[in-house]
Amino acid sequence: MEQQDVYDIEQFCDRHRISKSTYFNLQKAGVGPRVMHVGKRVLITKEAAADWRRAREQATATEAEAAA
Repeated sequence: MEQQDVYDIEQFCDRHRISKSTYFNLQKAGVGPRVMHVGKRVLITKEAAADWRRAREQATATEAEAAA
């Protein structure tokens, strides 16, 4: 099976086990993944998803250090 190069919002949320409302809250807060618009579709590349995961990991590590 070929791996997708892009996710739509629903696929991204399923893949990352977050709800759509969490996704939209992250976007509103400015910490969601980069998106691209193709017509009326909002797509997230696998690279943007990977960058987003790294950024979330970094933020979590920084928060843990600050709490220590």
